[in-house]
Order: sequence, then structure tokens, then C-alpha cells
Amino acid sequence: MADVRIVPAGDAALLVEFPARIDPLINGLAVALARTIKERHIAVVRDVVVGYASVTVYFDPRHAGAAALEEELRRAARVLPEHVPDGGTLIDVPVCYGGDLGPDLPSVAGAAEATEDEVIALHCAPTYRVYVVGFVPGFPYMASVHPRLALGRRPTPRTRVPAGSVAIAAGQTGIYPIDTPGGWHLIGRTHTKPYDASRADPFLFKPGDLVRFHPIPRDEFERTA
Repeated sequence: MADVRIVPAGDAALLVEFPARIDPLINGLAVALARTIKERHIAVVRDVVVGYASVTVYFDPRHAGAAALEEELRRAARVLPEHVPDGGTLIDVPVCYGGDLGPDLPSVAGAAEATEDEVIALHCAPTYRVYVVGFVPGFPYMASVHPRLALGRRPTPRTRVPAGSVAIAAGQTGIYPIDTPGGWHLIGRTHTKPYDASRADPFLFKPGDLVRFHPIPRDEFERTA
């Protein structure tokens, strides 16, 4: 049984809150609950958004009452298994690190008291979990980076971060889907597209997916542009 708190989020949404922390087990419960809601209440639910430790359910108030839906959500949360298998897709992401594609790699290496090659190895070592997708369409928030790479945000954000930039901040890593302002440390770039409107499903990453990064040389990056 999952311990949840359910509160209104406006007049057409309910927020289901699990214990608040970045934890794969908690996030797994959120992903499982979101999946159950979509399967059982597709007729009245407009959207279901997974957070680190929450699920926001947007519903059509013309066809569903908040009180009745809240009780349905409580019942669904009660029967969630204690441990939910990941079940997400494993996605491999090739990255060209450093240089003009990863301009913050030297400063990250300095802060980590490591060489640039060591930073690359540390970044590529884990299998990351996608916890949340947001900020801009498709941006995946993935955790956790190695503790030596757990830097805060840059003191001054950039006004433009190129699409495909691979970045770290606050113990997490992510990929910028589009050119946008941003304050994370840029360590490389990839041609992997987190968001592509031409695909049948524009969003590559989903909460619960697993991600591995691997380094590629500049000439390979250029060939695959």
C-alpha cells in the first residue's frame, strides 16, 4: 500500500503526492499509478503527469466528480505493489564531450578535482533513471550523477543553450531538446532528439526509462549530423 496525499490542483485536477524525495522506488510507484489511471479512466482523464514523487491527474469535470475520482485514486494507490519493476525502455545516447560542444567540461573537471577524461568516465558510468520530463518539451531529468559531479547550477545562466546539449546540475543530468536559455553545466552534445514533432510519438524519453551515455569522437559526431 502506497502512502499518498491527494489535494486539489484547481477545479479540474488532483495532485497525488508520495513521500517527497528523488528515489527510484517512489518514482516507480508514481509511474505505475499513472499507468493504472490512464488504463482505467481514459474516458474522463485528460492528462496524467508524473513528477519525481507525484502524479497530477487532469480530468473533465463535466464527466467526473472530484470526490469520486479522488476515492478511485486512493483505491488504486492502496493496491500498488511495494516494489514496482522499472519496465521502462533502455535508451543509449552517444555524446561528443568537451570542446565547443561541451564548454563547461574544463570547469566541471576542476570542481571535481579530476581530469576531463575522468569526468567523461564518471558521467558515462551510471545507468540513469528518467524521473521527470518537462521544463521545455521533452527535457529529461535523469539521476543520479556521481557525487563528484553533483554541482549546483551555474551562477549565471546562458541566454542560449544549443539543442542537444548534455548537461549536469543538482545531482542530475539532462539533454536540452531545443535552443533555450539554461543554467546547467554543458559537458557535451548529442544528435539524439528528446523531442521531435515529426515522430509518431514526439517524446523520446518517458518517466521510468533508463539511459546510458557513451562517448564518441568529434569526427563520428560530425558524420552523423
